[in-house]
Amino acid sequence: MKIKKIIGSIVFAVGLVALWQLLYVAATDWFDWAKPYAVPHPLGVWKSICSLMSDGTLLSAVASSMLRVLTGFVISIVIGIVFGVLIIQSEYLARNLKPLILGIQTLPSICWVPFAILWFGLGESAIIFVVVMGSAFSIAIAVESGVKNVPPIYIRAARTMGVSGQKMYTKVIFPAALPSFVSGLKQGWSFAWRALMSGEVMSASVGLGFTLMVGRDLADINQVMTVMLVIVLIGIIIDKGIFSTAERQILRKRGLTTGK
Repeated sequence: MKIKKIIGSIVFAVGLVALWQLLYVAATDWFDWAKPYAVPHPLGVWKSICSLMSDGTLLSAVASSMLRVLTGFVISIVIGIVFGVLIIQSEYLARNLKPLILGIQTLPSICWVPFAILWFGLGESAIIFVVVMGSAFSIAIAVESGVKNVPPIYIRAARTMGVSGQKMYTKVIFPAALPSFVSGLKQGWSFAWRALMSGEVMSASVGLGFTLMVGRDLADINQVMTVMLVIVLIGIIIDKGIFSTAERQILRKRGLTTGK
């Protein structure tokens, strides 16, 4: 069954590449809708990948970007949990702080770039700041929502068994909210990843965002497309390899999935 799924995925990917090449030929040769240098195509992207890999540019960019986003994401988790717990424990903050957090979360990450440059200069700290501001508040909202949606019967049952105070949170509420929290982390990661690109295109000297902008400056549309595909691929790997796996494990332990 797994082999069939793998083959199906490969066939789907090959079909997408073939369709992409067909659209490129149609746009540049058959109907003359666009200039060849303005439209990426599979062969050009492959050559760009080989070129960026041969001189180490792509690996260096991926490593630098991953280090930045992981640093910012860890900081975002800490800040998000703190804000989430504060909202949970204080009705006053829930009424006044939560709407502010929701409003800030709607801001595009690029809005924080001027603040980052003015406060931290053109360095690593500025990029990490943009990542944190782009993802911390979504994690805070996920923490608050996860705890609020814990079935009340869990809390009542725990109280009848004498559980109270901090143990109510550590032994009952937080474990029950864990699936929602993991989903919130997944969303926070997506925000962090997008925020990273906003920061890197403005102030990085190495990274995927910087490599993308170099391709733009050189009018190398295939390099731009290469970086975009790498960004998408990393996002898929992180989602499937970490967050989706964690969700399945949590649900399986609680008997909420067959594990197939």
